[in-house]
Order: sequence, then C-alpha cells, then structure tokens
Amino acid sequence: MLYLAHGGADADISDDELESLFSSALKQALQARKGSGPVLILPPDLTRFHSRAGLLTDIACRVLGGIDFAVMPALGTHMVMTDAEIRRMFPGSPPEKFFVHDWRNDVAELGRLEAGWVEKVSEGAVCYDWPVQVNKRLINGGYSLIVSIGQVVPHEVIGMANYAKNLFVGCGGKEAIDKSHFLGAVYGMERMMGRMNTPVRALFDEGLRRFKDRLPPVLWVLTVVGARGEKETASGGKPAALPPSSTAVRGIFCGDDRECFEKAAHLAREVNVDILDEPIKKAVVYLEPEEFRTTWLGNKAVYRTRMAMADGGELLILAPGLERFGEDMGMDALIRKYGYRPGNVIRELVGKEQDIAGNLSAASHLIHGSSEGRFTIRYCPGVGLSRAEVESVGFEWGCLDQALARYDIKKLRLGWNTHADDERFFYVPNPALGLWVERKRFVEE
Repeated sequence: MLYLAHGGADADISDDELESLFSSALKQALQARKGSGPVLILPPDLTRFHSRAGLLTDIACRVLGGIDFAVMPALGTHMVMTDAEIRRMFPGSPPEKFFVHDWRNDVAELGRLEAGWVEKVSEGAVCYDWPVQVNKRLINGGYSLIVSIGQVVPHEVIGMANYAKNLFVGCGGKEAIDKSHFLGAVYGMERMMGRMNTPVRALFDEGLRRFKDRLPPVLWVLTVVGARGEKETASGGKPAALPPSSTAVRGIFCGDDRECFEKAAHLAREVNVDILDEPIKKAVVYLEPEEFRTTWLGNKAVYRTRMAMADGGELLILAPGLERFGEDMGMDALIRKYGYRPGNVIRELVGKEQDIAGNLSAASHLIHGSSEGRFTIRYCPGVGLSRAEVESVGFEWGCLDQALARYDIKKLRLGWNTHADDERFFYVPNPALGLWVERKRFVEE
C-alpha cells in the first residue's frame, strides 16, 4: 500500500510540510499494524545527514508518543555513531533509545538464496549462495512495525540506494555484505549506477520476497534530495543561483511495498543524475570534514564522477577531514596492504590471497575506488594522512592548502567553473548528492 507520494523535480518541501505529510502516513501505518508491540526505527547514520532522515526520526519519536520504540541506525560497515553525532543528526530523539548494529556479530540468518539463482541473476558474474541476514533484533525484538527511513540516490553497489538494502546491508551481516558488494563490483559499477533494477537489487528483492514473513511489517519512508538552485546545463551554462551546499527535499514517499521505492527511484533519476554532453578533464570535489573522514566513504568522489571523467583527466579531491582509509582497523589494514587497483588485479588477488578473499567487501571497495587507469585521482588530505600514506594505496597526493587557495570552495558553483587563468573545471561540493555521467557512458534502463 502506498501511504504517501509527494514531490517533483522542482519541489522544495519545507520541514513543516515534511512533518505534516510524514506524521499522517505514520499514523495510518500504526493503525494498520497488528498487535501493540514496540516499534523499531531504522534511520541511516551521519553519512546520510542531508537525507532529512534525522528530522523524520525526530518526528517519528514524537508521533509514537506513549508507544514503546527503539532507534537503530543502519550502519552497515560504517563506524559507530558518537554521542555528539547522534545529538547533531537526531536532536529531537531521546539518546537512550538508540542501539548499535554490529555487522560482524549481531546478526541472524533468515535463509539463503541458491548459488544457481545468484549465478543466473548476475549473468554469470559470480556463482555462490547468498545469506539473507539481518540484525537479530529485527527477529527477536517483538516489534509490531519497522519504520525504515532513508534517501533514494544513485549508489555504486546497487544502482539506487535504499528500500530492502536498508535491511540487508544497513542491518546485515558480514557474509551478506561481502557477497552482495562483490557481485556488484564484478558485474560492473558503470552498468548499475543510477538504475533502479540491477542484479544486486534483484538479490535483495528476492530475499525480501522469500523471507518477509519472518520479519515485522515495514513502513518504507524514502526521500529524494537535490541541490537548490538552477541545475547546471550539460554545456556549462548558467551556474546554480544558490550555494550548492543548500539542499532541498524534492520528494517523500511512504508505503509498505516496492511501489514507493519505484516512485522515489524515478524521481531520483531525474533529480540526482546529471548527464553531460562532454567528458570532464578536470574535476574538483570537496568532502565535508565531519561527514568524510575515511576513503571508505570519501571515495564517493570517485564513484559518482568516474563515468564522467575523460581519459587522461584529473580528479582532485579536497579532503580536510581525512583520517584513515577504512571505517574499521581491519578494513584499513587491507586497504593499506593492497591499495586501490584495477578490477582485474583485485580479482586475481582474491583468487590467491586468503585475507582479501575472506573480505570481499574490501575487495569490492578497492575495485570501485580505482580509475581503472583512465585518469588521475589526486587526494588532498588534511593533517590526518601523510603524503606517503596516500601514495602507498595508489593515489596521487596534493597539498590541501595550495588546492584550497586556488579553488576557493566559497566562490565555486556546482558544475562548470572557469579559473582566472582560463582553466575550466567541474566542481562537485558533495558527491553523495548525485551522479555525474558522460552521455555516451550511460545507458537508460
């Protein structure tokens, strides 16, 4: 059932309107639930700060009133949120209601999809079975409703983020995350990004279809968010009228089945995918320091521009908050050991090195973070990572102070810019908000 479908490419939904719309949809879902058990809210973490999931979680806490509830950020492989991050993103939610998802230990298996089925849906990219895993709290917590909140946006692993991904990755376990991510990496990131239907999406859809009866009912709450201001034209015309860091909610969709995801994905395709008529020879991407502290997250600068970069071009990443490579020290060690290499190199390593073969999500990340030898990736970190460290994993290094002096992020506009010396470059203030592709590299669904 679709409770809410509101918005459009030019919409700018206010916080007050969001509260009115979402409150009404949530109240309908609460009336339709069976039983009076507690409610589990599953928002994203700080890496989706611009999704408005924090506000929606705060609204849900208010609407629930006297109903018992818990909040568990769908961390996936990300770092545990600090108390300060929880207060920043969820200022109206009681912190004592928050629980942590442990993707390595705190999971239960609902069942498995057969290797033959996975091989067929992946078009022969992989041949292994896939465990349908979720945090055990989803099964054993006695919940009468799950409120899954998130943003639909182009995503490197699945094509379009959210819906069942919030359960099976955000609240999933190591084996499930490893295998689903590796499937996407081997199948090919460029074949999936910005598309609603992909082999990885099929994996999650089938897991939900087969085993949803073992889970509480789910209310999917999905936003589509874009940058305010006039969208940059493909030829580099009129720049954005407002600072690109200013975001707007273009749509909100709530429902208990795939229809709300499909509607959100269609809008996200219109709002968040920028198709360019020419390749980018020089791209400058800024990573907000509180959001991007690792290349595990910061490499969105690579994922979201790779299909737009010209052969022989340069991707310059301004990363003042960069502290390390992996979100946990195990992943960090693997990145330091093997580095970001072309896909064929990493696949060969998976075939002969036990540590990387046992951490397929790390292998997938290394494939995704490579330019496949087509263009230069130059990271400009703050004091958290040295030049030697950056270069040791396969990236070029740049001086952050010099880069910021030349590319003043307070003056740049989203899209094409021209420097005083006539250097023309493409600026992306937050790679998490979109996907930039050269037209010839993007095939419609």
